Amino acid sequence: MNKLFYPAIFHTAEESGFWVSFPDLPECLTEGDDMQDAYEMAVEALGLCLTERKKDGEVIPDPTEINKIDTEDGVLVIVEFDMLEYQKKHNSRAVKKTLSIPEWLNEEAVNRGVNFSQLLQEALMAKLNIGR
Repeated sequence: MNKLFYPAIFHTAEESGFWVSFPDLPECLTEGDDMQDAYEMAVEALGLCLTERKKDGEVIPDPTEINKIDTEDGVLVIVEFDMLEYQKKHNSRAVKKTLSIPEWLNEEAVNRGVNFSQLLQEALMAKLNIGR
């Protein structure tokens, strides 16, 4: 579930630019000065909303089928969101982990100049089948 696609409605703002709403996530609203800015802000707002829901243990709804959406006075746009990329961008703080390995393995790795943090990150990404 890394890439998600949610329908958004882009409304023309009275002043200028656009404001954006997501039918499946009523709390998710944003705006932008032009279409590109509004889309970029929609991706960020969607990311914030989905990660907050996930963190709070709330349900992340399935996107509504586009033929069932009332666009009101706006234009329907599908917003692509990559959960993994968002996490990398916004949640890359290092976390300390304590682990145990056999002494002989530790000594051999130290003698060969192994960077334990880098090795663990690479091994976890390979195990989880995710790239950098």
